[in-house]
Amino acid sequence: MTSKATLRSLLHPYTTCEISDAFIKLKHNRPWYIPDIIQYSPTKPSDIAYASQPTNENKICGPAYTVRMVLAVDKQSPTPKKHFVDAIPEGSIVVISSPVPQGRSAVWGGLMTAGAKVRGALGVVIDGRFRDLNEHREAAFPVYARGQSTLGQGTFTRPSELNVPISVGLYPTSDMELATSEGLPLHGPVVIQPGDIMVADADGVVCVPKDMVEDVSERCRIGREVDDKCMEDIKAGKGVAETFKLRRGKL
Repeated sequence: MTSKATLRSLLHPYTTCEISDAFIKLKHNRPWYIPDIIQYSPTKPSDIAYASQPTNENKICGPAYTVRMVLAVDKQSPTPKKHFVDAIPEGSIVVISSPVPQGRSAVWGGLMTAGAKVRGALGVVIDGRFRDLNEHREAAFPVYARGQSTLGQGTFTRPSELNVPISVGLYPTSDMELATSEGLPLHGPVVIQPGDIMVADADGVVCVPKDMVEDVSERCRIGREVDDKCMEDIKAGKGVAETFKLRRGKL
């Protein structure tokens, strides 16, 4: 079995755009890109130090530690034995599923970042909102989310299950209809299994299933070689159409 460190190292050199291109080339039929989640922290690439990881600034890459939140009024769903921050595995990326992704309350704050950083988390991806922006930036802790809030978590939501499959990233109905009509695998939620490799950078967030990491990595390598040659040609003054026809086999 390939180790988590090896899986991470295979994808860390590549951007989320390169990974998405690889999925399309591989004709993957399940969604991988989580729309509308953007980077809020840290403020500049030099804020992140990746100990024991290849250098690729302003980016996080690592296995998912999943957290499913439910509404605070939900008394039927399970309650974890440990606080979800205390249970974070070292070297993981926290991925939180909010029960109301577009709701007004946060599911992550400055104290959570302090605890996560001590436990060696690489960052957090939130299908919902967070608060205490300056505290995350002062800690140089990577935070990717749908938006911000001033409202805390406890009154509105609570953790329910840890390290279970979660679904995140619903697309607007219009986008789903368009993707379906064009035969594209972009509609519907992204199902994240614990240990899947999350990659997040300035362009967005993607999830790579564990059993696809090697194929995606190899496809990324090939794609980068082609794009590097395209860039050289275009910078040398060749036309884009001419370059694409030569290097990519199409106009």
